[in-house]
Amino acid sequence: MATSKTLTHEFFKGFWEVLPPFRLVLGLCPTLAVTTMAENGIGMGLATTFVLVFSNIIIASIKSIIPKKVRIASYIMVIATFVVIVELMMKAYFYSISEKLGIFIPLIVVNCIILGRAEAFASKNPIYLSAADGLGIGLGYTMSLFLISSIREILGTGMFFGMSVMWDGFEPFSFMVKAPGAFICLGILLATINRIANK
Repeated sequence: MATSKTLTHEFFKGFWEVLPPFRLVLGLCPTLAVTTMAENGIGMGLATTFVLVFSNIIIASIKSIIPKKVRIASYIMVIATFVVIVELMMKAYFYSISEKLGIFIPLIVVNCIILGRAEAFASKNPIYLSAADGLGIGLGYTMSLFLISSIREILGTGMFFGMSVMWDGFEPFSFMVKAPGAFICLGILLATINRIANK
């Protein structure tokens, strides 16, 4: 019973308690750069989730045989392996999204969220909890990117997944799909979530 409750907690904590980027405030570079369209947000989030889950599983499996002096380098090697896998899969099956995300897929290797979960969680916990942690954090991150990118796409272009969703005569806030819009959107959401959390 306790194991079931722990597993559930480790999965669901990624949706609020340690929700990136709003609660952990990590992974902000791709968050700001790729969230111009909802499709991009989902693609980046799911790619990160794939890497998180499988790197957590492998690191939890081999943690006892990794020398402490090279643990970070070892974690990066494991993470990089799965980043290469997800990059090749996206190029093969989701080429258009892969092209839009560009350099940010390879840069998942140095995403603070993934390395942070490897060091803080997977290296100290069993495989099943590490898998639940990776999946929960990854889906929470995907949800966050989708929220930010949806707001920016709708307000910045008046479109959502290629369909017009605003009224006739709507004048898009074009700055929302540029760098200032990313900061404004993230700042407002951070303030709102912190306000809710403090209550």
